[in-house]
Amino acid sequence: MPETQTPALLKKPHIWCFSTYFAEGFPFSIIRSVSTIFFRDRGVSLEAVGLTTFFGLPWILKFFWGPLVDEFATKRRWLLAMQTTLAVLLGAAAFLVPLPAAPRLVAILFFAGAFVAATHDIAIDGYYLAALDKQEQTKFLGYRVMAYRVAMLTGTGVIVTIGTAFSWAAAFLAAGLLLGLLAATHSLFLPECETEQHSFKDMLGLFARSRVLLNIGLAVSLVAVIYLFFNSALYRSWEKAAPLLKELNFPRAVGLGLLLALALMAAFRKQLAARLTRDPESFYGRAFLTFMDQEKIGLVLAFIILVRSGEFMVSSMVSAFAVDLGIKNHYGWIAGGIGLPASIAGALIGGWAISRFGLKRVIWPFLLAQNLTNVVYMLLAKGLAHFITINTGATQPIFIGAGNLALAAGVHGFDQFASGLGTAVLTTYLMRICKMEFKAAHFAIGSGLMSLGGVVAGVSSGFIASWLGYSGMFLVSFLISVPAMILLFWVPKK
Repeated sequence: MPETQTPALLKKPHIWCFSTYFAEGFPFSIIRSVSTIFFRDRGVSLEAVGLTTFFGLPWILKFFWGPLVDEFATKRRWLLAMQTTLAVLLGAAAFLVPLPAAPRLVAILFFAGAFVAATHDIAIDGYYLAALDKQEQTKFLGYRVMAYRVAMLTGTGVIVTIGTAFSWAAAFLAAGLLLGLLAATHSLFLPECETEQHSFKDMLGLFARSRVLLNIGLAVSLVAVIYLFFNSALYRSWEKAAPLLKELNFPRAVGLGLLLALALMAAFRKQLAARLTRDPESFYGRAFLTFMDQEKIGLVLAFIILVRSGEFMVSSMVSAFAVDLGIKNHYGWIAGGIGLPASIAGALIGGWAISRFGLKRVIWPFLLAQNLTNVVYMLLAKGLAHFITINTGATQPIFIGAGNLALAAGVHGFDQFASGLGTAVLTTYLMRICKMEFKAAHFAIGSGLMSLGGVVAGVSSGFIASWLGYSGMFLVSFLISVPAMILLFWVPKK
């Protein structure tokens, strides 16, 4: 290809949709998945490894600062700034690895990196919505999902292999270099699709002269009080009296608090609107009010929060189910060799179907397929209950047989394919409820609220599985997905 044609090729959506969403999924994989393997490999206790759940908080809370990405600079500048910062943080982690206090220092670094990565997600999603029209957004949806899945596999596969086979310093350095290369490529070839209204400097000036810093300080103080409460002797005594409270950890409590705050916001939205509109320059007020000022907003919020609760309950227990079934040694190739291609196929077919038939005609059958996965898992757990009983806690689990292994692999493949279909329609739905002026903020609000559905599911899944068994838990996960499918008949589909 002639050299003069190379930049034009790199500016095509086919290329940058893949590269930007690879760049979105890769840091998430390192911070949320690879980090747990690193900490355990360095001898960190299981209790301490469990604290990496905190790394997920920024992805739940990101809609609080989503309006900043719309109001200041451009999505492209935010994207490049966050990518460069993440590359530097991962490079710094590589230099910390040889130190005796490396696990603690890397944990602090990754917690800060989680906020950067969540902001990076907001910028990429906002860029995608700004750079493409509605038809193109649907057309390239499959590229997004495919790139994200490949990035996750690169982190949990390639980076973990480098870390365990060579050194974790080399692994984190390779991750930082890869993100740095992506940032350099995007700085050269990623098209600019917006005009800057206010600069980063203006944002810093706003912080200095407004109550934003005070509000941030109050929010941090509140979170600190909640954290101290969950680590107090009083709460530990409550856990002994009510074992279910052990499932309610600090991050989940924050998520439940957000659900309560959202319910209050919906209930008192008129009073809130009157208060926020006193300041016509408040981008925060305008961002949240325009999101809340939608047709049938109560139904919309209920649908967004509930729609993935059943799926989250299943995904939180699938790994444990595989271990207790006795197929943990096969789970890697099942997930990578069958689950990943099936997920990509589901997303590509979902995007094509939405483009061909429209969101309104395909959203219900695709969500039904996604939730029927729970029923299929229930039947699998019921049919192989004998092996679950024998292999749970066994040091040398017995082989379930080639036919049953193929059946389990097929169920996982269907799960991932249906999840790809569901992701396609739900992502499109969230894009359709974003208003022009606040694309990044509205998508961050919608995706953040959708992830909150996993809070309640995560709190209850382990308890339900231990009480009713895996088959009972999978049945419950289907039942809690039914309300959202019923609401879909009344929720506006633009």
